Amino acid sequence: MPNNTKTVLITGASSGMGLDIARGFLEIGANVVLNSSNAEKLSAAARTLGNAERIALVPGDIGNRETGEQIVRTAVERFGSADVLVNNAGIFGLKPFLENTEQDIDNYIGTNLKGTYFVTQAAVRQMKKQGGGSIVNIGTVLIMHSMAGLPASAALITKGGVHALTTSLASELAADNIRVNAVAPGVIRTPIYGDADIEAIGSVALMNRVGEVKETTEAVIHLATAGFTTGVILPVDGGYVHGRA
Repeated sequence: MPNNTKTVLITGASSGMGLDIARGFLEIGANVVLNSSNAEKLSAAARTLGNAERIALVPGDIGNRETGEQIVRTAVERFGSADVLVNNAGIFGLKPFLENTEQDIDNYIGTNLKGTYFVTQAAVRQMKKQGGGSIVNIGTVLIMHSMAGLPASAALITKGGVHALTTSLASELAADNIRVNAVAPGVIRTPIYGDADIEAIGSVALMNRVGEVKETTEAVIHLATAGFTTGVILPVDGGYVHGRA
């Protein structure tokens, strides 16, 4: 591989946005290290992507600190570096505030907050050794403007933490030449919505449609490669935050 080839670490990469983000980085010539908690789905995703020589797989729960460390070790051992981290793994669900249990809260914290934090710690240790890097987190526009018909307080308190981590680390790590940004998707067509009528939900955005995963991929790649951009939380929401239909 050319000496300037970047290695991109992507969590939650077996489907939806994560899988398409992997596709996008492979298309621009990067190596990718893909993670998912489901080993079978991760292997199947890799087969659909092809380019086996530029893909490494690390199955595991990111809520376990060792998983993040293994992702970074694999990147360095297989490709020689860990240049970009995309913290895509996350869980989301709808449940009224009073119905959430302690287990619900623990599940969201474990994946969305602790998982993102632990993987980022491991990546930053390596990026400091290399002289820099780029981190792109995945948040949600619902932190900026909630929706009455989407009761998701348990998920959103942890995604709000991801937004806070983004801006905090952008300040803390700038001196190490590590940029930290986030994409905040609106309604994107992914399996996370299950049987919900996402067309109806998406119609509230100014552009009057649901977003596609390729559109979040474009934003992630932009932030990962925009050398003078850090601390940005970029809505990819069809205008939902700035105005609703």
